[in-house]
Amino acid sequence: MQQAADKADSLIGDTLSSVRPPLEWTHDESDNGMCAGAPELGDVTRRAVVMTQVSEERRGSLLGIIERAWKKSGYTITKVNPDKKFPAVYADAGDGVLKMGLTVGYKGQFFLEVQTACVDKSKVAQPSTSGRGTDYRGNDVPTPNVRSGFWSSDKPVSSSSPS
Repeated sequence: MQQAADKADSLIGDTLSSVRPPLEWTHDESDNGMCAGAPELGDVTRRAVVMTQVSEERRGSLLGIIERAWKKSGYTITKVNPDKKFPAVYADAGDGVLKMGLTVGYKGQFFLEVQTACVDKSKVAQPSTSGRGTDYRGNDVPTPNVRSGFWSSDKPVSSSSPS
């Protein structure tokens, strides 16, 4: 489980570091589960929350950047929810171990979740990787509270904008 958790942590860091201009984000609560009918197996879910305020006009751009980064990494996009208020994109790493989703929630906050498949059970440490910005681990994560000249803008993205 620890190896799968480390892989999930790496995927979160790689995914969010692919975004330009950069976003501020923090790790959210992680959890470990049991696999039905197989007490020797377990799964891990790692979560990250984007603290940068992403305007409604820029949400599609951010989802597109992440989707392209996942495709470039060889991941398969399994579902896209084009909902205007709460869009999302989901992918599978194709390794039989990791599935991920990027969803938009309340106040436009982005949530990245990576879940492992059932793997051999072991102790799992909290993420050893660092987020970017304030670390809220162990505390309630607030709604987005970091302004960005680019991501928080209510102007539609033009073709000359960063991506």
